Amino acid sequence: MMHTADLLNLFAPHRGDAIVISGRGGRHWIDISDTVMDIPLGDPAMGGHAGFGLGLALAQPNRRVVLFDSEGDLLMSLGQLPTIAEQAPANFYHFVLDNEVYATTGGQPVPNAKRVDYPGMAHAAGYPTAVGFSELGDVATALPGLLHTPGPVFAAFKVLPEVENTPIGQRVRWRKRGAEAVVRDLRAALAGRS
Repeated sequence: MMHTADLLNLFAPHRGDAIVISGRGGRHWIDISDTVMDIPLGDPAMGGHAGFGLGLALAQPNRRVVLFDSEGDLLMSLGQLPTIAEQAPANFYHFVLDNEVYATTGGQPVPNAKRVDYPGMAHAAGYPTAVGFSELGDVATALPGLLHTPGPVFAAFKVLPEVENTPIGQRVRWRKRGAEAVVRDLRAALAGRS
């Protein structure tokens, strides 16, 4: 497994004029990027990044589009895989960062995380190129050729989990009044009517 930031730093010198969509998987890209060509989409509804990337690739056929997706995002929109394969944008590079957890919601484990074969799913959906990596050295060797392979290209990268938030059930509520205060006030209001 590798660190996401190391993978993105390895990718940076090879990006050329590609439009990079950071998605949930590549949020570190914003920290190392110095260009306005990048699209930071870390917070839209989960499951929408692949469709957005496809649309951008179709709208900009003369520019390479690289999406750093997450496996959690992909799992919420598996129907995007055959759609992307059918549209066959030669300029689309769908990179999935697989950390085996839902990092943005507190690190809950992705179901069956150790056994899901994301490249196999993409290949079965019709992607002509679908590969997986777990070691940074292997990525360094393959990345230049991969980025010059006509798309759509799918690559899954096993990365270490970097959990961003406390699990949802353990977070401090943002509301100023808790449920107890609402019930107490309601009871007081009802008692005042009798």
